Amino acid sequence: MKKVAVISTKGGVGKTTTAVNLAGIAADAGKRVLLLDLDIQPTLSSYFHLEAEADGGIFQLVGFNETRHSEIISGTSIPNLHVIKSNDDQGQLNSLLLNAADGRLRLLRLLEAFKDDYDLVVMDTQGARSVTLEMALLAADTAISPIIPELLAAREFRRGTIALFDELSSYQYMGIQLPELQVFINRADAVTTDARLITENLHSTFDGDSGIRVLDTSVPNLASYRRAASLSMPAHRIETRKPSGRKAPSALETMTALAIEVFPEWADDFQQLTPEKVSSIFDTSTFTQFETEEGSND
Repeated sequence: MKKVAVISTKGGVGKTTTAVNLAGIAADAGKRVLLLDLDIQPTLSSYFHLEAEADGGIFQLVGFNETRHSEIISGTSIPNLHVIKSNDDQGQLNSLLLNAADGRLRLLRLLEAFKDDYDLVVMDTQGARSVTLEMALLAADTAISPIIPELLAAREFRRGTIALFDELSSYQYMGIQLPELQVFINRADAVTTDARLITENLHSTFDGDSGIRVLDTSVPNLASYRRAASLSMPAHRIETRKPSGRKAPSALETMTALAIEVFPEWADDFQQLTPEKVSSIFDTSTFTQFETEEGSND
């Protein structure tokens, strides 16, 4: 079972969008996926339609060590994709974990209960430094951090996220290996920025940092990703082909490329997700008019 934490110490960079789209395309590629919403603002929990909603959620899992699937796991409208919803609106878990002997290591132990039932666990985290964020990092074997293409983004990334990794490095003396950190440009604007140049700058900035990998795939700033959220769908389902006249690739092309970089061991499965295959999984004809209209704007 692969465990991924989507992280950033800065809010508003697209962590939830990254988590749901990677989880969604992995599920359509045949992987059994479990989403964990560790943010006190439950955006991820309300992203997908829940067809079978459990009474409990992340508070029961982390706060009471509840691992019975029927009590905490909710099913979504997408086959193979389940969610443990956020239900810690008072932010009590941070206080609980601070005072618990196994606080930051609790999730690492608890996730063992799901290894036989899921191929992938994707953890969405709070956009600020917290104990739950640290707990997710220590439980993950891969960390993904989206960076928006703004002048100070790399500086904030180094100040916040890189510093967090440095501070957690002492856990290696307990035999706990910190996850590889993968970074990519999110919301790249094809009109005002050159995503390739920004990615090259990130490469030059972080080439000397061990444990950090800058991904080649950038996610463009397109209305199709926002539209997907309003429809409670992963973006690759609603935009399988690039609209005529647009330079940016389709959401399916972009998310396939990103998923292959993040999960190279499943590359063959992702490459099978052609427009025709996605259409056979999900009826995309509903979005044809939207895609045509969007082509003139993006």
